[in-house]
Order: sequence, then C-alpha cells, then structure tokens
Amino acid sequence: MGKCALPRIRVRNLQRIVPVKIGDLEKFAKRAVCCCIKIRRKKQTELMRLGDIFVWLISNRRMSRLHRQFLGQTGPTDVLTFHHGEIFISVEMAKRQARVFGNSFVRELQLYIVHGLLHLHGFDDATPAQARKMRRIQEKVLRDCSGAL
Repeated sequence: MGKCALPRIRVRNLQRIVPVKIGDLEKFAKRAVCCCIKIRRKKQTELMRLGDIFVWLISNRRMSRLHRQFLGQTGPTDVLTFHHGEIFISVEMAKRQARVFGNSFVRELQLYIVHGLLHLHGFDDATPAQARKMRRIQEKVLRDCSGAL
C-alpha cells in the first residue's frame, strides 16, 4: 500500500477500565485512513480536509455524558464522530459488543475507527439503506486494512 500523507491520526486512551494496545491500534488507524480516502466521493469531505484526527478511547461514563450533551440521548453509545476530526469510542461498549457479535475486542475497536472515518468521509447510517451501504464499505475497508497487517 502506498504512503498516505494526510490526515494524521492519533489514538489516545483516556480510560483505565479495559487494557488496550494503543500502538497496534494506531498503526491500524493510519492504514484505515488511507483505505478510506481511496473511496471516491463526489465532493470533498472532512476526511480529505482535516490535518489531524484524534481517536479518543473513553469509558461508558464519559461516553454517556457526550451522548446526552450532543445527541440528547441517555446512556452510552459505541462511537461518536465529530466533524472537526474527533472520534470517541467507548472501550466498555466495544468489549461488550465484541462478545455479542463474536468478534475479537481488537476487531471491534478497528470497526469503530473505520465507522468514524467513514462518517468523516461523508457516509451516513441514518436510514436502513444508508446503514447497509456503510456496513458493506466498512467490511471492505476492514478486509483491505487487515490484509496489510
């Protein structure tokens, strides 16, 4: 896979509940940015414009606050993406969802990173049709990026 200059992506762990190997996750995130940018879009997206993207790994407690503050919904969610380049991931939700769906914990975190990057690249999952399309693209990006491991 060729080099990808922009945007830079950093993964930071702000929670202490579940151990996470940040280095491996950040390497994956860098490949995922390149894979996502290769997906053609009709217009320029946030992912193309941003210089930096931050992935924040947080607790359910912090995620619940963000979910209520920005979407008016109670309880935690798995991932929230903000168009100025921040992706918040609930590590506790990732661990729980990995068990429910039969994924590894790392795979679930990778899925959430790709999901956030695709939102920054102009994809949405508000309708069933959009959600299906986004899931197909997520799986392709995960396959392409995991193959480079």
